[in-house]
Amino acid sequence: MHKPFLVMGVAVLMAGVVSAGTAQAAPCTGYVGLTFDDGPTAKTQSLLNALTQNGLRATMFNEGRHAAASPALVRAQVNARMWVGNHSYSHPNLTQLSRAQIDSEISRTQRAIAAAGGGTPKLFRPPFGATNSTVQSVAAAHGLRQILWDVDTRDWDNASVDDIVRANGRLTNGQVVLMHDGPANTIAAIPGIARVLASRGLCAGAISPQTGRAVAPS
Repeated sequence: MHKPFLVMGVAVLMAGVVSAGTAQAAPCTGYVGLTFDDGPTAKTQSLLNALTQNGLRATMFNEGRHAAASPALVRAQVNARMWVGNHSYSHPNLTQLSRAQIDSEISRTQRAIAAAGGGTPKLFRPPFGATNSTVQSVAAAHGLRQILWDVDTRDWDNASVDDIVRANGRLTNGQVVLMHDGPANTIAAIPGIARVLASRGLCAGAISPQTGRAVAPS
């Protein structure tokens, strides 16, 4: 896990509520963007299972090299109704690269994800959250909206299940949370995340390429 530079037998979540018994629908008073970086990985299918079993959708910021190596997992993300974003090809600090190198990292990832069946991403997250005007300009040239985050769960730093759930509990309408595809505690936290969001009337939404904020899925 990397350190960011920036400060069946279970109930199915219908509109934001999950319980050990039957699911109950509840109105969404707001939407938040759940995001998972660095996939697809060997844990992707387990993550997708946890998300779908708890009625959650998320944006998966994939590395191009992983998408190229595991296209079936990219298709699994799409089949699970997740959104797929660009997280560079090889996860470098883009601010330390030339414009041509940044373009290669972003464009190769666009092609790799599309070739894997993930569509053409509209959202981009720079590795480590490291960005500058050149990175943003190159991303925009590829039709990508840069997405950072409002809340960092610190799952990359071995945060506990409870800590990850509590971090998600700090989200407010429109905000985006940083998580990763891989940590066991992140996967284990998914049911708790579903419960804490539902308790606050929040539902997992899409991230708008226009505003960069979480909105109701279309």
